[in-house]
Amino acid sequence: MSATDRRNVLTPEALAMMDTIARTGSFAAAARDMGKVPSALTYSVRQLEDALDVLLFDRGSRQATLTAAGHELLNEGRRLLQEIDAVANRVRRVATGWETELTIAVDDALARRALFDLIAAFYELRVEDGGSVPTRIKLRNEVMSGTWEALISGQADLAIGTGASNVQSSAVHSEPLGELDFVFCVAPHHPLADVAEPLTLAQMAQHRIVAVADTARTLDAMTIGVMPGQDVLTLPSMAAKLEAQLRGLGCGSIPEPMVRRHVEAGRLRIKATESGRRSANLHYSWRNTGHPPGRALAWWLQQLGSAATRKALVEQHEGLLL
Repeated sequence: MSATDRRNVLTPEALAMMDTIARTGSFAAAARDMGKVPSALTYSVRQLEDALDVLLFDRGSRQATLTAAGHELLNEGRRLLQEIDAVANRVRRVATGWETELTIAVDDALARRALFDLIAAFYELRVEDGGSVPTRIKLRNEVMSGTWEALISGQADLAIGTGASNVQSSAVHSEPLGELDFVFCVAPHHPLADVAEPLTLAQMAQHRIVAVADTARTLDAMTIGVMPGQDVLTLPSMAAKLEAQLRGLGCGSIPEPMVRRHVEAGRLRIKATESGRRSANLHYSWRNTGHPPGRALAWWLQQLGSAATRKALVEQHEGLLL
């Protein structure tokens, strides 16, 4: 038989029949359980065997004894039936307004501990039938302009940590998230650690700066704090930047909540500069589709409407893993 013929025979009904025969122990008992005559089950099993070109039951046994191939089909069949049920449940819940998938672009400078607290709370939600929410969450880690680009390009449904300069668009709704302060810091063994403050631009330019690459691909990428001719170590994440500066591989500005415990422990020193501290006014943004948001997006927007949640996303860096 062709692959199409095998698929036509290998139906959910056929898999359920196999499960019933194995559970009851005989064709006769399975027929009674299914309200059919034994010959109908025998015929269906033979169709399966012909289609797969295998023996599923030991013909030399008086009981319905599965062969090795029969055991494999039974195990895989049970798994497939569970997946079919799961898909049916998911489709039914999506029909009630839950999105199939929600993609969230998150700026790398925000606190991951607070973010994962939100994800955990989302997965604890229960829908009308008592099941879990059917929406799959997909996170995108972005840096600077990349967070905004992910949203306006349609690659994300919600962007957390968009810059104030990005949010002027009628195609997007934006709300303030909070202000994030950055501090210039170095390791205690870095050459700038004992230089008198405030550091001048000329003094800083003589030393390697650690930067995180903007993830924008089509928008103009941003570069902050890098001076002409300065040596640059470019890394993919804020966590990597922090590790590099803890090792004394360079200097640079990092969100103050992210370095607070390292400063208190003496692993980093904050240095005042002649340009002063930098701060970023961050927002959370979502596309203006002209329709009410789906239930998953609505839940996230409700959480972000809480001042405590917004503060945690900016401040709660204590659990950062390096």
